[in-house]
Amino acid sequence: MAATDFTPAPRVLRQDDWDLWYGTLLRAFGGVEEAAEERELWHSLTDFNRSLGVWDGERCVGTSGAFRFRVTVPGGALVPAAGVTMVGVAATHRRRGVLTSMMRRQLDDVRSWGEPLAVLTASEPAIYGRFGYGAATTWLAAEIDTGRVRLSVPPGTDAVRLRYEEPADALDACEAVYGALVPGRPGMPARQPGWERVRLLDPASERGGASALQCVVAERDGQVTGYARYAVKPDWSPAGAPHGTVVLRDLGALDPASEAALWRFLWDIDLTTTLRVRARPVDDSWLHQVSDARRCEPRLRDGLYVRLVDVGTALSARTYQTPVDVVLEVEDAFCPWNEGRWRLTGDTKGASCERTADPAELSLSARELGAAYLGGVSLLSLASAGRVRELRPGALTEASVAFGSPVPPWLPHGF
Repeated sequence: MAATDFTPAPRVLRQDDWDLWYGTLLRAFGGVEEAAEERELWHSLTDFNRSLGVWDGERCVGTSGAFRFRVTVPGGALVPAAGVTMVGVAATHRRRGVLTSMMRRQLDDVRSWGEPLAVLTASEPAIYGRFGYGAATTWLAAEIDTGRVRLSVPPGTDAVRLRYEEPADALDACEAVYGALVPGRPGMPARQPGWERVRLLDPASERGGASALQCVVAERDGQVTGYARYAVKPDWSPAGAPHGTVVLRDLGALDPASEAALWRFLWDIDLTTTLRVRARPVDDSWLHQVSDARRCEPRLRDGLYVRLVDVGTALSARTYQTPVDVVLEVEDAFCPWNEGRWRLTGDTKGASCERTADPAELSLSARELGAAYLGGVSLLSLASAGRVRELRPGALTEASVAFGSPVPPWLPHGF
């Protein structure tokens, strides 16, 4: 396409432009059409006042949105966060400032909404660092050879009752379990109305030969204490031996015995020899119960990216696992209102973070601050990579320990 005088100018999405806007997004991700129920769901979840489009004449050439989320931070507080989503740029308009213009407008909007955080999952990890997003959580994936790996479960597991349920019929009970887990792990978003439907989304066109979504719930003393949602992909060897795959979609439990009962159930499903696990926390319980971790082929990948839109409010919203009193020199060219020195003081009971003229003791950019914010990435490790500078001896270790979380942060699903 020949160059023009085109200047990207994002504007708020109008409802009657959604189809064209969403079509631009789908094309940016390869152009594969979605099932009608999936398209309808994302249309219903779109917040038009928080969605942006860039237009070149009559053509939509850029898309972005921001869901309203509340995300758990260390200490258990739920902090308002903009869930950045549906970001796409037409291939005809690459390297013309479309993405930068949307990120600029979006972060200005997030600040005006009073939301101290912006979060996202990245289709390509290299994209968002320049806008101040840091990789803050990690996902665990595995291909477990259940035919050769044994699972050792804790006492009390046999007392847990399991039963099949239709996924839709068990939805409220599963959501209650999920909601009870949210305060205990940083990175988990509280489910907003409508988001429970995402967990049931199961278009036949995307099953890849697997069954429809199935659900099992765990009970103790008549109360639902856990659930697993999964599919089974049958397969057979040339000689006729079964070696199907269980594809785990979602699992949550309120106690170790219930969790172990669900994992054991998935391990033992007839005619299967593989359990495929995706997007799990890095401290998942089965890692400590298996007889051979190598045959589980564990792998890690980046999960949630965090951007501090308001440094003072964000750092004041979480707690710190040891007392901390440190002056941070923050570099943030993209959100210059964050730049400068901030004194952070806090402990397990609360924190404050205020502007200061005192000498800086640690220097880092907004990207590193976002990576460390949920407690899953240590400031010490970032310093070893040259991304954090210690200006007062001892300040780095003190802050790194304080920023940590006893429970690794985890994003249970994308958005």
